[in-house]
Amino acid sequence: MPEPLTPSSSLVSEYLDKWEQLENYKLQEASLGLLFHGLCPENKQIEHVLLKVSTLNDFYNTNIFDTYSVAKHILKKDIDAQLGANDYFLVNDIAKISIKGKTRNFYSFASKYCSHHKPNNYPIFDSFIEKMLLHYKSTDRFNGFNKGDLKNYVHFIEIIKSFQSFYKLESFSLRQIDNFLWLAGKEWFPRNYKRGLTNRSTGRVTAARP
Repeated sequence: MPEPLTPSSSLVSEYLDKWEQLENYKLQEASLGLLFHGLCPENKQIEHVLLKVSTLNDFYNTNIFDTYSVAKHILKKDIDAQLGANDYFLVNDIAKISIKGKTRNFYSFASKYCSHHKPNNYPIFDSFIEKMLLHYKSTDRFNGFNKGDLKNYVHFIEIIKSFQSFYKLESFSLRQIDNFLWLAGKEWFPRNYKRGLTNRSTGRVTAARP
């Protein structure tokens, strides 16, 4: 398999065009946008939070087996002010939850939950983006981070912005860079699945590759 290409404005634009062709994924994101921005924009009622948690869990296959406990956890955090202030500490705060006496860390889910409230401010973390960032760190030394830094969301934001600056991609939003890294990462670092578009969590096929 060939090495990932060096990021450039033209390459990012090419992958964003590919993303626009993914009808199933676009409709899924539009549905989430309606839910998070139209129907349930705040996090003050358990019914609203539970609906958002459950829908994300279903669409992204985030393997949350107790969505009610996660929804109660988020409701208790009273997160709307922090979201409004782009508080990046919030992601790790949401991610860690005790369920039946055992501490869980739903880090990728927490990044998705915040991202769907403010997509241009909270890029999503997942395994494909992790692989892409580690690859470019190794090949181009764009940042001196350690792998564990990616699981600290404040550091993750710094790394994404460093990537954006190093490759002169300031004309693209963090959301667009996130989409590029995800889609390109699935092409260059595929899991051992049949041909198809894998989900941004477990690799479940959700749409045919164009």
